Amino acid sequence: MALKNRIRIGTTLDNEVNKKLEKLHKATHIPKSKLFDEVIKDSYEKYKNNFKID
Repeated sequence: MALKNRIRIGTTLDNEVNKKLEKLHKATHIPKSKLFDEVIKDSYEKYKNNFKID
């Protein structure tokens, strides 16, 4: 199945961060990919002015 609105990436996580991700995913039933989207959007907003992005 082709991804139409998403791209596939590979990454590694700190073990403790992964445990938190698993807990959050299980508690909320939000897909991990959507949680990653939210984190990247939040990080972008946090840092965009520091690095003159946008």
